[in-house]
Amino acid sequence: MQLPATLPARLSTEQLAALFHVRPESIRAGYCRLGHWNNLKPIKLPNRMLLWPADAAERLLRGEAA
Repeated sequence: MQLPATLPARLSTEQLAALFHVRPESIRAGYCRLGHWNNLKPIKLPNRMLLWPADAAERLLRGEAA
């Protein structure tokens, strides 16, 4: 899979879901149950939005440890 050349430092849940071809609800459910999704831990903003680390997501896509 080819990643975009300019990946932002943080991804929204919707962007992360699109990158991994899953539903955003699946990511939110995993985070709610376990505190992470595939060992990716987000930053929770005051407005309750989750921002996920793009570098860790890229490593996970390459098959490396997150």
